[in-house]
Amino acid sequence: MSLRPLMIAFAVALVWVFAGVGGGARADQPMIFAVKGAAINGYDPVAYFAQGAAVRGNPGHKVMWKGATWYFVSSRNRETFEANPRAYAPKYGGYCAYAVSRGYTASTDPTAWRIEDGRLFLNHSLRVREVWQSDMAANIKRANANWPAVLSK
Repeated sequence: MSLRPLMIAFAVALVWVFAGVGGGARADQPMIFAVKGAAINGYDPVAYFAQGAAVRGNPGHKVMWKGATWYFVSSRNRETFEANPRAYAPKYGGYCAYAVSRGYTASTDPTAWRIEDGRLFLNHSLRVREVWQSDMAANIKRANANWPAVLSK
């Protein structure tokens, strides 16, 4: 019996799996934007809500969630996040909200942020945040339609 048909079948199966045929979404980018594994570049997501400011977290107060490390200024903020991470994590995985509204992803500056309708939005820069805010409702609607499919583009 020849091994050739078995090898061909195995090669076809590999192509099938790695091409994403037959189910399972394949994202080319991680769901959470994390520089060197740190979500929000190491800034505390709870501080945006509790302090109304972008505050760098402390490595002594961290947690792993969704494949990224999240840093906090205190154990209280860490515990608050752990109780309901989706309430504090930025929309669109921390990718630039404006970029997602335009159908692509971009890095973010933790100081270019805004809380709208109880959700944290980040932008690539302060200038991009101005553009995004100029038509925020429409931009959020477009970004919601593009997320998370934009990760595989």
